[in-house]
Amino acid sequence: MDETAPPTDHGHEWRLIREESRPGPMQMALDEVAAETAATGGPRTVRLYRWEPSCLSLGYHQEPDTVDWEWCATAGVDVTRRPTGGGGIYHDSFGDISYSITAPREELPGNLMDCYHYLLAPVLTAFESLGAPVEFVDREVPALYDPACYLRALNPAHDLVVSGTSRKVSGNAQYRQRDAVVQHGSVTFSTRPDRHLATFAGPEVTPDAFAERVTGLDEHTDASREESVAAFEEALAEWSGAEAGAWTDDELSRARERVEEKYAADEWVRRQPRARS
Repeated sequence: MDETAPPTDHGHEWRLIREESRPGPMQMALDEVAAETAATGGPRTVRLYRWEPSCLSLGYHQEPDTVDWEWCATAGVDVTRRPTGGGGIYHDSFGDISYSITAPREELPGNLMDCYHYLLAPVLTAFESLGAPVEFVDREVPALYDPACYLRALNPAHDLVVSGTSRKVSGNAQYRQRDAVVQHGSVTFSTRPDRHLATFAGPEVTPDAFAERVTGLDEHTDASREESVAAFEEALAEWSGAEAGAWTDDELSRARERVEEKYAADEWVRRQPRARS
């Protein structure tokens, strides 16, 4: 494939699903179902989503004992596990803006770094339209606390920072099924250091240290959260040529089944990494 050609050159249908508020397990299930839809000839999907209630998403290989389960339960914070790697991310229902892009593997660059850069093009366009100077981190930066994704070592392949700094504003990850690719990412609109750190069991990081590594869009633009979401939706739609769309009843039904079987089940969420295939 031409790795610089926009998705519209493939002549396939893309849909934009505007920001929806759903619990974390359902959001992860919908990403998985969207991949199946794309792989079987259905529309490719770009979407924005909001975690409601706030949710801690664990990385695929993350140890469950890194979570403060009691605090999360008391604070009303859901916990699920992503199919992608990395550490845990606290997705605040107000402070986090998440997106995903799903398409067949054959329509995307085969090289992982090339694929990240290809799919992050519209995300960077959205930051630019909001007047926020954001770029790929230009070098690896050491970790502060590995269980927390935003405090892990910064990687030039997929971590976005405010230009000229090491302050992370967006983390992104991919997982590849046999026939499809899902890239999803978290954009910090507003940081919540105390709550973010409280989801972990005894983190040796202070809120001040967290704030030195992580920043939110609201520190770099006057745009509201609603305006910021609209900017990401517009950039994703223009890049892909997507028309506004919706989930089918069948997709929603399959996603609900996936929630019960997987993303809300203790066997998946609390499972020890060594026990997972």
